[in-house]
Amino acid sequence: MEPEKIVFCKGGGCTAKLGPGALSRVLEKIPKTYDPNLLVGYESSDDAAVYRLTDDLAIVQTLDFFPPMVEDPYTFGQIAAANALSDIYAMGGDVKTALNIVCFPEAMDLNILGQILLGGSEKVREAGGVLAGGHSIADQDVKYGLSVTGTIHPDKVLANNGCQEGDVLLLTKPLGTGIVCTASRVGGASEAAMNLAVKSMSTLNKYASEIVRRYRTHGCTDVTGFGFLAHLCEMLEGRFTAEIDQNAIPYIPECPDYVEEFYLTAAGQRNRNHVQDQVQFENCSFAIEEILYDAQTSGGLLVSMNQEDGPAALEELKKLGLPCAIVGRVKKRGEKSVIVR
Repeated sequence: MEPEKIVFCKGGGCTAKLGPGALSRVLEKIPKTYDPNLLVGYESSDDAAVYRLTDDLAIVQTLDFFPPMVEDPYTFGQIAAANALSDIYAMGGDVKTALNIVCFPEAMDLNILGQILLGGSEKVREAGGVLAGGHSIADQDVKYGLSVTGTIHPDKVLANNGCQEGDVLLLTKPLGTGIVCTASRVGGASEAAMNLAVKSMSTLNKYASEIVRRYRTHGCTDVTGFGFLAHLCEMLEGRFTAEIDQNAIPYIPECPDYVEEFYLTAAGQRNRNHVQDQVQFENCSFAIEEILYDAQTSGGLLVSMNQEDGPAALEELKKLGLPCAIVGRVKKRGEKSVIVR
């Protein structure tokens, strides 16, 4: 009897995350500890923890890992590392050290693991960080990611919930990576769509973060497994309403066609179920709705910035070579958290 074949890519990335609804029900039961030096914890569903060491120095800590969403191990390593590093940049910090997190089947070719780790290590070096070790366990399926430590000035933290009325909202990468990867697994994605998805997922948010820090940025998060709309609702915290221009949303061009073919993810549907009561769509197609709910892997930064600074920041972001745009504005609180029109 032949051993069961081990499949490398079963569908992963940030679509493998627990849904936001289930996660929030668990976290609300965990006792909270108070420490005046813990500047950012998990209460606001922020991207990373920030702990003040001195008046001028704080550390930023995060970890992220998931199963493969692409077939090439080296590319998977790059994407998983870029995704984990992203949380440091979403807080406005700089990467210092990283540790590998590895789950790998003992029966699989170790050269595959070598390629994953190589891809990851190259992204850590590109980030200016040091890969300092890690931890591995034998598992039935491949999973990889990083635990990352960065630094930041305590007064310059970009929390996800710092947006202000009148801000513009900038998105620094295109949406639709979850839809495209789903289509690719069944042979339904074009080479161009997959190439753009891989380019987006493997691009560090380091460069976008460095740009937005030069402007009057009030809030920032990276768009990952909870999709654009759920992450946006976390930013607004029920205090404001965001008006989104559906025609301004950057997304991988083939996505509407893939939605029509129902190349959808369970993660996207969990995101819809979690925040649909907070969102009002006006004259929007089903495809646009799905793109906005789609779980992203290593997605772009969603930035709340002074409206006068938005156009200049956007011109700099465009030079990074990925579709990006001012996608909406932060308004006085209305009936819904988000209006897409």
